[in-house]
Amino acid sequence: MVTRRRFLAGCAAVPAFSYLSLNTAFADTPPSMFVMAMQLDNITSLDPHESFEATGGQICGNMYQRLVTPDPQKADKVIGQLAKSWDVSSDNSTYTFHLDPAAKFADGTALTAEDVAYSIERIVKLDKSPAFIINQFGFTKDNVTQLVTAKDAHTLEMKLGAPAAETFLLYCLSATVGSIVSKKACEANQQNNDFGNAWLKQHSAGSGAFTLRTWKASETVILELSPQYAAQSKIKRVILKHITDPAAQALMVKKGDVDAAYDLTTEQLLQVKNDSNVSLVNQSLSAIMLMSCNTNNEYLKKPQVWQALKWALDYDSIQKNILSMSFITHQSFLPSGFPAALDDMPFHKDVAKAKSLLAEAGYPNGFEITLDHYSMQPYPDIAQAIQTQLGAIGIKVSLIAAENRQVLTKMRARQHQLALTVWGADYFDPNSNTEAFCVNTDNSENARSRTLAWRCSWSDEEFNKLTEQALHEPDPAKRIALYQQIQQLGREKSPFIYMMQKTKNVACGKNIADVHMTVLEQWPYDQVKKA
Repeated sequence: MVTRRRFLAGCAAVPAFSYLSLNTAFADTPPSMFVMAMQLDNITSLDPHESFEATGGQICGNMYQRLVTPDPQKADKVIGQLAKSWDVSSDNSTYTFHLDPAAKFADGTALTAEDVAYSIERIVKLDKSPAFIINQFGFTKDNVTQLVTAKDAHTLEMKLGAPAAETFLLYCLSATVGSIVSKKACEANQQNNDFGNAWLKQHSAGSGAFTLRTWKASETVILELSPQYAAQSKIKRVILKHITDPAAQALMVKKGDVDAAYDLTTEQLLQVKNDSNVSLVNQSLSAIMLMSCNTNNEYLKKPQVWQALKWALDYDSIQKNILSMSFITHQSFLPSGFPAALDDMPFHKDVAKAKSLLAEAGYPNGFEITLDHYSMQPYPDIAQAIQTQLGAIGIKVSLIAAENRQVLTKMRARQHQLALTVWGADYFDPNSNTEAFCVNTDNSENARSRTLAWRCSWSDEEFNKLTEQALHEPDPAKRIALYQQIQQLGREKSPFIYMMQKTKNVACGKNIADVHMTVLEQWPYDQVKKA
């Protein structure tokens, strides 16, 4: 056994008055409370082994801990969280994690290796959308109990189905799906062998800084500081209020009715950036805006159609006129800042070229198609721009607006035609997005791995093989070159039109400090300070 040691780097009662209903205008927020206006309609579950959206992941990140976590100061580095250290066998097939013996769940019970083993088993056997992140290490419902075991209260042994690079495994374990839940709490609330899933959608059973008090879909999320963190944070309660209108968010933060506004569009950001009562916290995120083609649709089967769409769009116009402070133009599936990301811009508006490609596909007069998109701004404005630009090459687009989670649910059921969405990487490694966009080895309706490629009913053996090769390539330079090759091929041969990369500007009241967001959109609320 080759040993590699990694060491961890270095409520007062809140009145329960109008802040719980939140149906009327706020007063100035109390000093022990952090209130944020944001769009919450993409949350489908707050079970960390099911949650697979950016907002849900951020909230789960405040309620749960993982074995390891990205370094807040450097997202491409992984540090211990519940694991104080770990050992790796010489063939990279067995990992032994040594847990922090002081770790406790919010209810005060000790967090042990048995909880960790149960959590990994739960991920695999629940088999919800994010499970593929863990399943790719050879775990199945039949073998996971034997492969992941508690050797004692503070030692977990994880045997992989096949050797895996240390960094790759650790990045995957640092994803939201790697959260450790209380075995005792889940089993006590289990229904029909669901591992407590129905209960955990709207409750919490973690060791993070906060516990879940309330989640009302498309309305409110209320978190309360865990008793285990009482001495570490002055923020005792966090209230996230669903405000769909960015203009209303901007007004609330300027008046002091909320401490932060999360989803301001370029129009509002331009208005508040010079306001003396507001400060902007900026962070480039790993989220990619794209348009996806469901290849089950008769018109969207051919690569020439995908190429026509890519040459029909006016990316720079959309970015400058709609998204100047919230997105940058980006035309690859790996976000800028990730290893191997391609930052060049090969596509621009070329109506003649797009029409020629449509004619080559057999549609010289275009066709009619639907475009699903999020209903909150700026997506309706972007969708209308796309509608106009595709109309110029003969494609008549009907727009279908819906709440974020409704659009995602429709895509997951493969019922969309075109869809305008945003995808965020799950961990800081090129495989995260490469796997999602390029791999589909089973295109059947009951496939175990339901990647974005699967959602679009698209499978290409060349992409499957190259992604597998890149994943296991031991030479770092060769691995980077392979991911760059896959991105180039993706631009030419995949049904995804990559458009933008998100830049997050959180508007905060001047009395708010220590807002620390990562490229993966994680944000520890307990670190926030109020003057």
